[in-house]
Amino acid sequence: MTNTIYVLNGPNLNLLGMREPEIYGTDTLDDIAGMLEDRGRELGLDIDMRQSNHEGHLVDWLHEAQAEGAKAVLLNAGAYTHTSIALHDAIKSIRTPVIEVHLSDPETREPFRHISYVGMAAVDCVKGLGAQSYVVALEKAAAL
Repeated sequence: MTNTIYVLNGPNLNLLGMREPEIYGTDTLDDIAGMLEDRGRELGLDIDMRQSNHEGHLVDWLHEAQAEGAKAVLLNAGAYTHTSIALHDAIKSIRTPVIEVHLSDPETREPFRHISYVGMAAVDCVKGLGAQSYVVALEKAAAL
């Protein structure tokens, strides 16, 4: 096992900082990457951060995390959280622990967001803390 943490981000997260800042905050994905790099260094972890608007990329990266011996995966699957049985199955098919991450708290939002196929397979979930959700999830991953 390596000390690498994959941080996988799904659709529309490339628009953080511009997209609905009242819900998602003003931090960009690059801002979050910087926070994770800083905290990762303190924890002795390497961060491999990626974003795609395509479900299949996320599935492939989950498989890659397993093949590369990653310590854990932090996954903010965006809207795929609530729709993707493929992501659920990919998480279940690997031994690498996956922590679900959300900037907002989906359970306080529209009813369709209350179901998480990712959460049904992930080992933990951090939500509702804005960009700090990622940092808290990273600290949890470090403890695995």
